[in-house]
Amino acid sequence: MKKKLIALAVAGALAAPVVASAQGTNVTIFGRVQAEYSGVDNGNTPYQSGISDNARASRWGLQITEDLGRGLRANARMEMGLNTGAGSASTPREQWVGLSHNNWGDVKFGRVQSPFKDFAGGMTIDPFAYTTLQANGAGGTMTGSANGMGSGANGFVNSAIRFDSAKVEGFSFAGLLMPGDSNNFDPTVAGNTTTGIQAAGLGSNGMTGGKDGEFDGQAAAKYAGNYMGHDYTVFGGYSRDNANQAQKLALGVRTEETWRVGGTWKYENLSVVGQYERVNNAIGAATCTSAAALAANPIVASSGQCNSAMNAGGDGNIWHVGTNYQWGNTLLVAQGGAMTAEALGATAGRDARSFTVGAIHSLSKRTSLFGGYQRVTQGVTSASDSYGGSYQAGNRNTWTIGMRHNF
Repeated sequence: MKKKLIALAVAGALAAPVVASAQGTNVTIFGRVQAEYSGVDNGNTPYQSGISDNARASRWGLQITEDLGRGLRANARMEMGLNTGAGSASTPREQWVGLSHNNWGDVKFGRVQSPFKDFAGGMTIDPFAYTTLQANGAGGTMTGSANGMGSGANGFVNSAIRFDSAKVEGFSFAGLLMPGDSNNFDPTVAGNTTTGIQAAGLGSNGMTGGKDGEFDGQAAAKYAGNYMGHDYTVFGGYSRDNANQAQKLALGVRTEETWRVGGTWKYENLSVVGQYERVNNAIGAATCTSAAALAANPIVASSGQCNSAMNAGGDGNIWHVGTNYQWGNTLLVAQGGAMTAEALGATAGRDARSFTVGAIHSLSKRTSLFGGYQRVTQGVTSASDSYGGSYQAGNRNTWTIGMRHNF
């Protein structure tokens, strides 16, 4: 009996500091687990299929908040991604600390998502976001920049400050600034300034910032309203990625600029979305995040693609349109778009057009089944894509069925 009491006392003493340090702080464990059975037929590449989570939807993390009084809160987030089919659990996602207030909004410091991804269009208007049928990068629509400043499923901006305003009479604003000046975008990844100008940008993940390329940023705004039962939003944004020293010398460019405009409309069970992007002097937009290309540790080896990438240093346009209908617990989805990468010197232009149909069925508020088909028609170019293959004329057919659980 005495031994049991001693053991309980020791355990209580060890636990006491943990409880004390957590006093006044709320920690929420959250996450998502997903698996898909998908197949890809890419013309000259042999047909392949498998069960995986190549889109990196699966993740887990901690959301941390503390009430500081007078409406002010301290916040932090730590999140890691995984691939349920490949056994990979080493993909860093959001990692930041910040402050928030109901009157003015919130500010974050660290590794964050860009406003182009989760605020003004991007992943917010794609029901198939984080699946093999996603529109960004792989579908030929929406930028999936390797510098994290696009809509890529696994794209994040390192060393950044982000501010999101409170909503005032339907208006809200988001801004991002990356004030860094370094030789590598990610100091934990081996590489040098030269790798940032190559298609994959593997040594530096696109070299956002980089030496003499500091103060990259984004700004976006949107308005949400309702008129006689019609819900609508209108959004727009501007993204600026200053070339680093190596990119200036090799490509002769100084600044990548992307403009975005779009909107959504919903009446009863029907909704329509649309978005347009104009890219000039592509740097990060000439590459693609591994998750946008579905190419990081893939089970389906031929799934890697990056049809929204521009020619390095060139210009281009990206369109996305879609319509959805809520039928009971099932969301019916039809969407598509087009990308045009304009010719640059000896590098030919190319285009990609995509069309996707499918459905998402909710078994509960947290669990859903989904499936569908995507067809991408690819143009011809002399360039290679971001992950070693060649852009070829012809059709790319992808199908998937999957299950997702949020917790």
